[in-house]
Amino acid sequence: MKLSEQNWIYAPMKWAFDALARLPLSALYVLSDALYFVTFHVVRYRRKVALDNIRRSFPEKTEAEHNAILKQFFRNFTDYFVETIKLNHISDDEIKRRMQFEGLEIVDRLFDEGKSIVTYFSHCGNWEWAPSVTLWSRHKSPEVEFCQVYRPLRNKWFDAYFLHLRSRFNPLSFPKRTVLRDLLKLRRDGVASITGFMSDQKPSHGDPTEPLMFLSQPTAMITGTETLARKLNMAVIYWDMQKISRGHYKIVTRLMTENAADMPHMALTDSYARLLEATIRRNPSIWLWTHKRWKYPVTIPLKDTSNETDSSNNTQLER
Repeated sequence: MKLSEQNWIYAPMKWAFDALARLPLSALYVLSDALYFVTFHVVRYRRKVALDNIRRSFPEKTEAEHNAILKQFFRNFTDYFVETIKLNHISDDEIKRRMQFEGLEIVDRLFDEGKSIVTYFSHCGNWEWAPSVTLWSRHKSPEVEFCQVYRPLRNKWFDAYFLHLRSRFNPLSFPKRTVLRDLLKLRRDGVASITGFMSDQKPSHGDPTEPLMFLSQPTAMITGTETLARKLNMAVIYWDMQKISRGHYKIVTRLMTENAADMPHMALTDSYARLLEATIRRNPSIWLWTHKRWKYPVTIPLKDTSNETDSSNNTQLER
């Protein structure tokens, strides 16, 4: 179905979302509480998938603890929904009160040195609010672009709607399949960039991966982010998402390396896995547990470690 046809079909939904976005978040959280009840208790949306993921990731926890994480995750999940709709009508001042950034002096310094940056990010907290970083950085000139990589949705209307929401703070959005070409164009034009990669999803067909231990189990970690960063000699940071309270988040910037090409093979992917795991273990309920991350078994091959050096010593972490 063409997008023009979908626009007519989904017009009532667009009007409803627009009306909801004009409500204060306090009212939207009442809606979120109702959505939580329906999603968790009535529809039971992917409850089995999420609970199985939580059990396998935290075998040391009790069943009561697993269920507590599950319930809080679904409360966060419906909050994410209403908070994302709110992007259509939220002021700069309000988003700055609710989505704070720490350590951006690292980003500003790298820009001052003429470097472009890859940002490892994840589906924690409300990741849709992260593009508001443009309100915090002192680099707002045409020589710097804030970018994000996304996987286009199959439904063209929802894909266009989410791209509209994600453009609220004026970042560039690059489809996953063209991001290398898009970043090369920025570099040819003399434009420095910072680009967020959501590297915690289940790999798509054909995605290069590296098997690592992650959350107590062998996991296929996506390696395309590291490969791109190495090809373009980019600096690499990790955005550590923290939920402070309902509707309030903070991202702490952690420097992983000033030049990805200087890092040992797969060291960045491994470091990202360790950093993300620490984020999740600190507050398990903020990660997106409903995706089928471990749908297919993964085997970690035995390695000869006799001549290996600890690659973690080569990874810089700076706050």
